[in-house]
Amino acid sequence: MTIRAASGARVRAPLTELESEVMRAVWDAAPCTVEAVHRTVSRNRSLKETTIRTLLRRLEQKGYLTHEEEGRAYVYRAVEPARSLAARAVRQIIDRFCQGSVEELVSGMVEAKVLSKREMDGLEAFVRSRKLGGKF
Repeated sequence: MTIRAASGARVRAPLTELESEVMRAVWDAAPCTVEAVHRTVSRNRSLKETTIRTLLRRLEQKGYLTHEEEGRAYVYRAVEPARSLAARAVRQIIDRFCQGSVEELVSGMVEAKVLSKREMDGLEAFVRSRKLGGKF
């Protein structure tokens, strides 16, 4: 299920913890079958393959995955990379809690000591390189 944000961008229903594990398995092994996802997820959880199949179908309905048929098997791929999905989720947080201000979010993270000095230095270098037109 997807809805539209105030900006008009599609907003997908949030992922549960288990759905996040399934998505990580798909991102790490894409393209992948139900069996491959089951092998990965079942390392940490005792789940039946039919449960994984149901989760993959639900993730496709929510707009996170797509599949192709190869013979009798479905082969799944994520609609977008994890990094893009994370960026969109952060944008939703910024819009909802920080009145759309990235600076508000980052300054709050610094004040709450969420970012280490090393992370702040890395972000500073990244921003500086982008301002100069370079790649990071």
